[in-house]
Amino acid sequence: MAVTTMEKEQKLMRYRWIVWGVLALAYIIVFFHRLAAGVVREDLITAFAISDTTFANLGSTYFYAYMIMQIPSGFLADSLGARKTVTLGTLLAALGSILFGWAPSIALAFAGRLMVGLGVSVVFIAILKVQSQWFKESEFGTMSGLTSLVGNMGGIIAQTPLAIMVGYLTWRGSFILMGVLTLVIAVLCWIFVRNTPSDMGLPTIAELEGLPASKAGERPDLKKGLITVVSNWRTWPSFFVFAGFFGAFVTLSGSFGTTYLMKVYGMEKVDASGYITFAVLGLALGSLAIGRLSDKLKKRKLPMIAFGAVYVLSWVTFVYANGGQLPLAFIKPLLFVLGFSCSAFVLGWACGKEINPPAIAGLSTSVVNMGGFFGAAFLPVFLGQVFDKYGASLEAAALYQKAFSLSVGAVVVGFLFTFLVKETGCRNIYSEVKK
Repeated sequence: MAVTTMEKEQKLMRYRWIVWGVLALAYIIVFFHRLAAGVVREDLITAFAISDTTFANLGSTYFYAYMIMQIPSGFLADSLGARKTVTLGTLLAALGSILFGWAPSIALAFAGRLMVGLGVSVVFIAILKVQSQWFKESEFGTMSGLTSLVGNMGGIIAQTPLAIMVGYLTWRGSFILMGVLTLVIAVLCWIFVRNTPSDMGLPTIAELEGLPASKAGERPDLKKGLITVVSNWRTWPSFFVFAGFFGAFVTLSGSFGTTYLMKVYGMEKVDASGYITFAVLGLALGSLAIGRLSDKLKKRKLPMIAFGAVYVLSWVTFVYANGGQLPLAFIKPLLFVLGFSCSAFVLGWACGKEINPPAIAGLSTSVVNMGGFFGAAFLPVFLGQVFDKYGASLEAAALYQKAFSLSVGAVVVGFLFTFLVKETGCRNIYSEVKK
């Protein structure tokens, strides 16, 4: 019996959640490695006898690799496709995690961290590309937020659950276990992910929406596409918003936040990581809420400015109120608000896609995505230098206040760029704004 058009459409609407769900599992691994270093900071410093600057560089190796791979990730997403790209990437990340856990020397630890960064760097752009093929334009902000929500579950695993896991398995066993789980996810990606509905003989989303054939996934000229994206000045405000906002967030949740609470408030590692979990949870929930709010309002810029202002205020309060040492009762709610408002940057991915040609959605989002990892790669290193330079001369509260002042500066710069973001009305406006 022939399959009707309606049955094909229904299958598309069901199967797209399987494709997205498997890729979201891979994204959980991305976030785990992104934030895990902060919880095992003292373990790494002891195991390899390294300074705070070296630790920051070890953690940032992930972000260096992630940053430089964003444009290649866009090329891969737009040409090779999500299925092959994510499968190969997660395989590399799995081997890197195992190497990092086993590493007998700091050089091999750096190599493992580099492999992880290179491997996971392709996942998010591939997800955005898949979203552009399996979901409607009007759903993009919501889906980007939902993806970030699920991914942040990996960030939550990298807090208290990782601290508990380290207590049972040691930090080495924990990273080896995560490597094995990543291998399983790589297999699932190969089995279930498909690049477009057409790969399964299904109608495309563009066809369902009655869009021109050019939006239905034609193969783009990638070199020309890259030139188009980077020469479009409207691409760059979102880049710098992401750089300032996310770079600061990583200094707290992925590098120095746990040890800040341990040294300033005298907490145990498990308890301190539990507090940082509130920031990660805020980011997760905020990503979904702000994405949905943006889609509902049909606005990108206004929510970015409003929540960006809250983010600046949260950081200023965290670092400077009460001499940099707030009463403990205020820390959890403040960290939650800080994480929630930080997620305003998720709208930058949608803006990047909506002010560039639809056929190069992977490239346009990858250029914007570089910004966050530019900030996350370099800002923690600057903080590490502050700790090395002033660690012996300042009390813990004053030391962390001095270091986190750099994060405040990055957030303020990111916030200023929100005013330069082009409002798209939650639709692709490239044909309207190109010169």
